[in-house]
Amino acid sequence: MTRRTGILLLNLGTPDSPAVKDVRKYLKEFLNDPRVIDLPWLKRKILVNLIIVPLRAPKSAKEYAKLFKHGNGNSPLLSNGLGLQKEVQNLLSDNEKVHFAMRYQNPSMSKVLGEMRMENYDRIIVIPLYPHYASASSGSTIEEVFRIVGKWWAIPEIVFGGQFYHESGFLDCVANNVSKFDVHSYDHVLFSYHGLPIRQLDKVYLKGRECADHNCEEGVQGDNTLCYKATCYQTTIHIVEKLGLKEGAYSTAFQSRLGRDPWIQPFADVVIENLAKSGAKKILVLSPAFVSDCLETTIEIGEEYKNIFLEHGGEELDLVPSLNINADWVNYLAKKIKSY
Repeated sequence: MTRRTGILLLNLGTPDSPAVKDVRKYLKEFLNDPRVIDLPWLKRKILVNLIIVPLRAPKSAKEYAKLFKHGNGNSPLLSNGLGLQKEVQNLLSDNEKVHFAMRYQNPSMSKVLGEMRMENYDRIIVIPLYPHYASASSGSTIEEVFRIVGKWWAIPEIVFGGQFYHESGFLDCVANNVSKFDVHSYDHVLFSYHGLPIRQLDKVYLKGRECADHNCEEGVQGDNTLCYKATCYQTTIHIVEKLGLKEGAYSTAFQSRLGRDPWIQPFADVVIENLAKSGAKKILVLSPAFVSDCLETTIEIGEEYKNIFLEHGGEELDLVPSLNINADWVNYLAKKIKSY
């Protein structure tokens, strides 16, 4: 008898609209997650609910308004997610059904997993759409699946997809996307990844060791296979090899820092400013940590960082779009699902 399989594609989340109330609701859920802001309960509640969200929501709402405008009134993260669900489904059999949910806000994991429960699948494949493991993304998403499914009386076989930054199919998708640009015509290529607080990197290591005790800038080696910083640098190494970039023609940086605690450096906005000041006129930026365009790509890099570059003497900053619903990305995911 053929087994029936449910596939759950998961991304981080987005407000339902750019209205301040919806942005506030999203930020409150997102930032109160102890895996996102890993502080003691009371300190986190005071910081998030009384300081960060009240101050950040109105400002973020203005940025989300720009993003939704780019998406013709919709969140690109949601539109791309639903589109990806549809396209991947077209490549699978009738016994495999694809679902899509967000870790925060809608479509919610509890609602979608509830629908999957009613399907009475023989097994469920959960694929967090994060190329690199981080406790604040992959870890939180997996934990939430356990929390929801753990309440079911009958629990089917569940398979979790892990980080895939190193898989040749994914790397080919990114390299093909970058190759749509004349990459060698740029003065510099910047690989920009979402940042994380240093303390979250240090928690990956046991026996009192820290991220700084490893050469994570050299990529993955030894016991840093789950270190976000190391896997980001390893991604750069792989893609640089596929693109044939020369030493000095590219660099790796980290964006979207929040608060005063130490975050991974170098900071992307600082690197971009320094590139302009050093005489670079034309740069290309890609963000391999994001498989769908979102606030961090379209607005932060495509507008804010571009303005920084132009203000300090640069002339052209081009942003490589995320994979979104590219055909090779869809094919890669379908093959990945069939391999489980």
